[in-house]
Amino acid sequence: MLIIFDCDGVLVDSEIIAARVDAQLLSEAGYPIEAEAMAERFAGLTFTQTLQEIERETGIPFQLSIIARADKLIDERLARELKAVEGAREALLAAGPKRCLCSNSSDERLALALKKTGLAPFVGGPVFSAKSLDGVREKPAPDVYLHAARQAGADPAKCFVLEDSVHGVSGARTAGMRVIGFTGASHSYPGHGDRLIEAGAETVINRLADFAGIVAALGEFGMLE
Repeated sequence: MLIIFDCDGVLVDSEIIAARVDAQLLSEAGYPIEAEAMAERFAGLTFTQTLQEIERETGIPFQLSIIARADKLIDERLARELKAVEGAREALLAAGPKRCLCSNSSDERLALALKKTGLAPFVGGPVFSAKSLDGVREKPAPDVYLHAARQAGADPAKCFVLEDSVHGVSGARTAGMRVIGFTGASHSYPGHGDRLIEAGAETVINRLADFAGIVAALGEFGMLE
């Protein structure tokens, strides 16, 4: 059994920071959008994936330089502002030894986030970046989850994923894994939990403090073997 954590919007409260930067840049480029709408629609996607979706929808061409600008501005704000989601340390420890992180963020950004929030010593397992792994597509593709299961020698059907985004939930379900949705970070929105359930999450929590109880229940039912 393997417990897989998403990072952005689950362990670290980064999605709202990225949404504010991306919304500003997109608005300046001719696609007016508020940060809240960015978080609701595009959380869990890379900025490149977001631009591709908007281009397909509207035909607005974006200059490639917008990606580099977004990365630079987000990294600067993360270094200043990022905090761990309340209860993240305890949730990691409650997951036991068979745990890891799977994210669409780069290795560099993950390292920045985990160091800034003080979570790095508590991760306790591998950190997999879909962006940084050769031949691994980013969420909502299932690749990074399946890669993590292979590395751990775990059956995907016995893996549990903690995810905050519809795209992440969809990818984990496509990988054949069970999913717990999370709605406790700052980018959450009305109806967030319902959308995660519709995407395939079995249950939804809005406090990481509740995660230990779920892990204990899984253990009682023999699902953590």
